[in-house]
Amino acid sequence: MANVAFIGLGIMGLPMAVNLVKAGHQVTGYNRSPAKVDKFVADGGKGASTVAEAVKEADVVITMVPDSPDVEAVVTGDDGIFANAKQGAQWIDFSTIRPDVAGQLAKDAAQAGLKPLDAPVSGGEAGAIDGALSIMVGGETADFEAASDVFDAVGKTVVHVGPSGSGQTVKAANQLIVAANIEALSEAVVFLEAYGVDTEAALKVLGGGLAGSKVLDQKGQKMLDRSFDPGFRLQLHHKDLNIVTSAAREAGVTIPLGAVVAQLVGSMVNQGEGSLDHSGLFKLVEQLSGRDENSPDKD
Repeated sequence: MANVAFIGLGIMGLPMAVNLVKAGHQVTGYNRSPAKVDKFVADGGKGASTVAEAVKEADVVITMVPDSPDVEAVVTGDDGIFANAKQGAQWIDFSTIRPDVAGQLAKDAAQAGLKPLDAPVSGGEAGAIDGALSIMVGGETADFEAASDVFDAVGKTVVHVGPSGSGQTVKAANQLIVAANIEALSEAVVFLEAYGVDTEAALKVLGGGLAGSKVLDQKGQKMLDRSFDPGFRLQLHHKDLNIVTSAAREAGVTIPLGAVVAQLVGSMVNQGEGSLDHSGLFKLVEQLSGRDENSPDKD
């Protein structure tokens, strides 16, 4: 079992770190807000007050923070991972960041004597709690194989997809597909409700056919209940779609549906709804159809 440092104990990071503890690893957690560290300690982990303290004895260093600048902030500087982790330690970044940044940081990590893997995850809070995440990993094959015990503790589908940066590229594609699915499901639910259909029955039969998806399974009821407590915040999906659209431009690839959905998600964030679960995009579809709770014409 490994000595693990886990940097970032948020909605996804905390249950992932707890699952590593349950798997028998010795895990030291760090988070900018001490309350999250206290929660992790209560769940069986150890706490650290700085990044440097967390990583100094670690065989495996994990980062799970919101965005590219956040990863850069915790790996660089005198108190950062690269300056304080021991030589030969593995660095696994579970964050979702820009593929080009992941590639450059992998080079910097190697120069610092670390073994880098970019390993963004999909599955949301439920997948993190259940240890059933889908993990797409970029980096050296030998480093991927050496980290199998860590991946097995937090994920169900773990695939090595290529060299450094590849994991982030595959995650960008994942976020494009998920966003398009959420938008389509939102439109379908508003359409069904407009005709007075039993929506729970409708989603049940749709889920059993070609229209079925994990998005429908996990987000359909949230839309019916208008319950958008965050499992994955719109603000983060907005960031991810910016990554997708930027990377597509760089590759000379056209993603018209992705561009439209990115604008819709951006609209929700600009309206102050970024803290909602990404299924909260449904609210905008209702609004555009004049069927939201504030519409005088709602049936």
